[in-house]
Amino acid sequence: MTGTTTDARTYVYDAPHPHAFTRAEVGWVPWLEPFPEDELTERHHAGLVDRSRASSDYFRLLVRDPEILRARTLVDKDIFYNVGEGLPRAERELAAAAASRVNGCVFCASVHARFAAHYSKRADLVDLLLDEGISAELGERWDAIVAAAAALTATPIAFDAVHVERLRAAGLDDLEISDVIHGAAFFNWANRLMLSIGRPVAPAAETP
Repeated sequence: MTGTTTDARTYVYDAPHPHAFTRAEVGWVPWLEPFPEDELTERHHAGLVDRSRASSDYFRLLVRDPEILRARTLVDKDIFYNVGEGLPRAERELAAAAASRVNGCVFCASVHARFAAHYSKRADLVDLLLDEGISAELGERWDAIVAAAAALTATPIAFDAVHVERLRAAGLDDLEISDVIHGAAFFNWANRLMLSIGRPVAPAAETP
């Protein structure tokens, strides 16, 4: 990956864009300079939550406001990793992947599609969502989750009682419906952030 820096500290990269949505590992480059890894303090590491995230350009960009990043990360972890009750992990990831597919966030869609495929063991259905979008037929339970996530992503008020009833009819209880909402809503916000401060880079397999 190559880049030059302008006086505004805006990075311009010539790395290729992805040509399609994919479960392959997509890269990401920021428009602005991330915080230097060798200058991170304990305050910054507290904001990162996981010290391993110091190697990520994305998190080192957000760590310029470590308290906000910490709050954001703890919410993220609670939504996706706290699976003692509520929706199975695969379907939380499905909601996030659907939101990312609607928003056109190739990077986020790749991450959550991989998780959805891994935990569900239904890579074929996940790939259908990536290839065809929210109109793909994935079975009623997954279709209801995708429809709810897509409505929330378009505009929150588009999500209404019809979506809730469809989710209930597909077998989801109130706590599981709440997890669909949280997974989609969080990544509706996260997509917009990631798309605003950087761009995806094609997987290695696509790079000449």
